[in-house]
Amino acid sequence: MQVQLNNEVAHVAFGEALGQALQGHGRVYLEGDLGAGKTTLTRGILRAYGYQGAVKSPTYTLVEPYELGTQRIYHLDLYRLADPEELEFIGGRDVLADEALCLIEWPSRGEGWLPAPDVRVVLEVADPGRLVTLTAETGLGERVISEMVSKRGSEQLESGVIQWL
Repeated sequence: MQVQLNNEVAHVAFGEALGQALQGHGRVYLEGDLGAGKTTLTRGILRAYGYQGAVKSPTYTLVEPYELGTQRIYHLDLYRLADPEELEFIGGRDVLADEALCLIEWPSRGEGWLPAPDVRVVLEVADPGRLVTLTAETGLGERVISEMVSKRGSEQLESGVIQWL
C-alpha cells in the first residue's frame, strides 16, 4: 500500500488511523532517512490512544514507554545503537515479548536480534510531503493494511497511490 501525505496534518491523521487499525498490538518498523517523518507518524499513532503531549524520538534513551489507560506502547529509536546485543541490556526482550504496541525507528540497527515486524512502514520525502509504503509481514499486518485501505479520508490516484486527506 502506498500513500501520499501532502502535509503534516495528513501525516498525523494517517498515523492516527494506523494506530486505530493496530488496536494496540504488534510490532511496527519505521524506516526512512533522517527527517522523513518517523516521529511525526508516531505522534499520530499515539493520538489514536488519547496521547496529546509532545513526542520526541528517544534517540538517547532508546526506549520511551507510554502507559495510556490500559494500553502500553513502546517507542524505540535504535539510531545510536552500536550493536544489536545492546537491546538485551536495556530490557528489549521484555519490551518486545509484551502484548504491547512497539514502534521501532531504525530497525536495521537491531537486525539479527529483533523479531520480524507485523507492519513495515517506509517513509520518503516527496514533493509535496511524504510518500509512505506499508508492507504486511504477518497476518496481523495484513488485517491492519486491509483496514487502512478501507478507511475514509483518502482517495485513490491514477498511479495507484492513495492520497491521504
